[in-house]
Amino acid sequence: MESANQTGIIHFHFRPFSKLPEVQMLIFVAFLIMYLVSISGNVSVSLIIWINHSLHTPMYFFLANLAVLEICYSSTIAPLTLASVLSTERDFISLPGCGTQMFFFTFLGSADCILLAVMAYDRFVAICHPLRYTLMMSWRLCVQLALGSLVLGFILAMQLTVLIFQLPFCSSKEISLFYCDVLPVMRLACADTWVHEATLFVISIIVLTIPFLLITLSYVFIVATILKIRSAEGRHKAFSTCSSHLTVVLLQYGCGGLIYLCPSSSYSPERGQVVSVVYTFITPVLNPLIYSMRNRELKDALKRTMIRFLLS
Repeated sequence: MESANQTGIIHFHFRPFSKLPEVQMLIFVAFLIMYLVSISGNVSVSLIIWINHSLHTPMYFFLANLAVLEICYSSTIAPLTLASVLSTERDFISLPGCGTQMFFFTFLGSADCILLAVMAYDRFVAICHPLRYTLMMSWRLCVQLALGSLVLGFILAMQLTVLIFQLPFCSSKEISLFYCDVLPVMRLACADTWVHEATLFVISIIVLTIPFLLITLSYVFIVATILKIRSAEGRHKAFSTCSSHLTVVLLQYGCGGLIYLCPSSSYSPERGQVVSVVYTFITPVLNPLIYSMRNRELKDALKRTMIRFLLS
């Protein structure tokens, strides 16, 4: 069986959302709309930041990086899912194909979570140490932090993917999800997966728990500093720069925690299906909307760009 695994004879297929073609078509249309909206929204955010020199600050540099990550993250899942939902026949994915999707999903998702922690640190420095902000958040440090999130995500994803696909898979089986996620694929192995589950838990702690604790600590100091501001306008401005980031953090870490920080024995395919739809399709749609609606500078830059485009 192991030789079959290594030669790529074994294929997986994804569990359909429904056996009714009409329902599948409705799901396809909904997913397609969400994917296109997420791509256009995140492309717009990154282009607006790139075009407008007034937004060339560390906060918007990290936001542009987050938008690009969201584009790549969505594109890792959505095209294959859309093709699978639209197909009237059972679509198969090979072991190498499944491993590739799992690697990029884990890599980009991990980098996304780490970058959110970096953005919290940026807000901490801006609000708690405003006079030293430009000195502490130099462009060299910003680039290093952005690259560091990518490098750490890459290393963790590579280790986890290689470890999981060393398992023997005894036959072609159905993945209880619409993409190659870690837990559903691990459950298809015909071997003991205790070490792999422990590794996944450790990586989840590194990617989810530690960054979330750092974000929480940052916001404790941020809130304490904001409450010392005497003017209501100053407090409102300080809170407004953090509210959009905090909303995205709760969405991202909440969904990730429900899947990866719960005991694997309590994993439910039905719950995993619902939560996965949220963080692979809905969250990438909401993120650019949250940042553009709750950020006055970004909204003003968008208006200026639209007026410039219409007048040209």
